[in-house]
Formats: sequence, structure tokens, C-alpha cells
Amino acid sequence: MMWPSSTASKVLTLLLLVTFIYCIYMDTFLFLRIQNYRLDIFGNVPENGSESSTFKSILKDTDYEDVLWVPCSINPLCHPTVKALMIDHINHYIYGPFCSIVDIALGISERWLFLTPNMISFFHVFVALIGAKLLTCQSLTARRFAVVLFQIRMFLDDLDGHVARERKHIKGERTEVGTAGFWIDGICDLLGVIAMMIGIFVFLKNNPPRRGYRDTPVSTLPYHQLKEINTSEDLEKDHTAEIGISYKTKVTFQRIIQVLGLFSGQMLLSSLAWNRYIDIYQELLENNAEYDLIRRETMFRSGLFFFATSLWRIVNPHSYLHLLSLAVFCDKTWPFLKVVHYSGYVCLVIAVGTSEYLVDTIQSFVLNGADSL
Repeated sequence: MMWPSSTASKVLTLLLLVTFIYCIYMDTFLFLRIQNYRLDIFGNVPENGSESSTFKSILKDTDYEDVLWVPCSINPLCHPTVKALMIDHINHYIYGPFCSIVDIALGISERWLFLTPNMISFFHVFVALIGAKLLTCQSLTARRFAVVLFQIRMFLDDLDGHVARERKHIKGERTEVGTAGFWIDGICDLLGVIAMMIGIFVFLKNNPPRRGYRDTPVSTLPYHQLKEINTSEDLEKDHTAEIGISYKTKVTFQRIIQVLGLFSGQMLLSSLAWNRYIDIYQELLENNAEYDLIRRETMFRSGLFFFATSLWRIVNPHSYLHLLSLAVFCDKTWPFLKVVHYSGYVCLVIAVGTSEYLVDTIQSFVLNGADSL
């Protein structure tokens, strides 16, 4: 281990608590920013006087930059877009600003013109391959270092998009569906995820979790307690315990394939659905200038839209990868996979159902002129 398990647990618990509070804080201020300040994706209100005054009243005249103390160059709240509302918290609120800071400090977008976004994408695949190899190691220290490498990979995944947008002078997060960069970035992301899953599969295959009976004295408990041995940490604790373990069976190879297969399928479906709804929302609310401007902005500011997109912050594939990385770091990979390989589908169905309802609502409101949300 890199440090004693008790110290690691305390540090991780504190770090998770701080991160959780920070993300809730940023989500709150993102919602307030959308409600109270001009949205640059919609531009200025047309001066033709044809819009309803009821809808006009919701459009804001104040620029968010006028009230900032953190400059827009590193502020993730400055340019809210459809995709920005659907990106996971870690990438949006931590890696996004860090990419801006690194870019400003090194001048990657302006001076390193030989370094293309696609080159960054190819490099993070290489990082993922090294991380995958380390994930197969029995040493927890090596696997923890692998987690660090995979987090670097995810940071580089953010960086390639940031550099591409800066060189095209695009403000805010956007998906340019169908472009070469879109496909290269997607394929490189897929290769990185596959590498991680293969590394975890090899580790579990070589070190399958064990299931056994804990032999408890009758004077202590009236029966034998069934326990599953999930991690090397559990094994160490049980060897030093006064009561013993009578090991029965290992988790079967077929069971490992089943759990990993269901989790991987969940990741794939989440990625497809996430990209689908980003594309649909962008077309309805951002890209098509023929649709009513004020109705589009009204919908973008609605609490329903913010809630529906917030669900995708939790169930998008990047969130799954962050949680899986945390599980590997804590040596709880198998317990995590067991918990989410079915329950995650329930969360995904809820997000998809909510999004389908929202798509119908947006189409009725923006395209067909319905008078209520």
C-alpha cells in the first residue's frame, strides 16, 4: 500500500466529503447563473416586438462576466450549454478549469500549434494501456497508481476538447456530431474504457473473490455467519482474527464475466443515450435558429430541463468511470461491480424515461407553440 489503510480511509473520506459539498455548491450556483444572467448561446433579444411580453420578461440583460470574481477563462459557470449541463461533476467543475489553467500556463492552444487535439487523444490511449497493465497486478500500490493514470487519461480527454474549442474560438462545451474530431475522440475514449475493463477482468480472473463461512463460537453467536471475502484487506483482517474462516468456494469465472459484462453493457448504453440526448437537445435549443428564440430560452432556463440534465451528470459513462476508479483505489472493485451491475440499469431507465418526456415537452413547446411547460 502507499500508506496505512486507516490513514487512506480518513483521507479519502475527507476528500469525498469536500468534493461532494463543492459539486453541490457549484450546481446551485450554475442554476442561479442560468436563471439570472444572459445566456450567450441565445444572443440578444430581437427588436421586432413580435414576441409575447410574458416571455420577454424572462430574458436577462446583465452579463455574468460583470459580476464575476473568477474570470471566465477558468470559470465553468460562464458559458452554460446543453452539453455543459450534462457533463459529470468531476470533468466539468474540476478537470475543466484545470485544463484552462494548464492551457494558459503552457500556451498549448496558441504556441504549441504542432500539438493537435487528435494527438492528445492518441496519447491518452497510450496512458490507458499502461494503466490497464498495472490494473492486472496483485499489488494494491500498483493498482492505485493505475487509477492515477486513468484519471490523467480522463484529464487529457478533457484537454483535447478544450484545445479544439480554443483554436476554433468556441465558447462553452459543444459536441460537433459527425466531424473527424468527434469520431477520433469517441474511438479513443472507447479504447481507454476497454483497456480499463480488460485490466480489471484479468485481475479478477487471477485473483477471484472468495466466499466462505466464518466459524463463530456458539457462546458468541447462535449460528455460523456467511461472509464473502471481497478484498485482500478482508483476508488480512480475517487471518488475524481470533475466530477462523473455513473457505468454501471462489467466485466462478462465469460469474466474473457476467458481472463485468452487465456493467460494460451499462456503460455502452449510457454512452449511446447520453450522446443521443445531447444531440437532440442541441438541435432543439441551440443549433436551429428557425425555432422561436424566446421559447427555446424559456425551456433552457426551466427547472424541468435542469433536473433532467442533472440526471445525466450522475449516470453518464464518465461518472461510472470515476466511481469504478474509486472502487479500485479502495480495493473494493468486486463489491462495487456487484452493487451496480443491476441497479445501475434502474438509474439509466429513469434518466432515459425523464429525457424522453422532456424531448416531447420541448417539441410541443418550442416547435408546436404549446402555451405551458
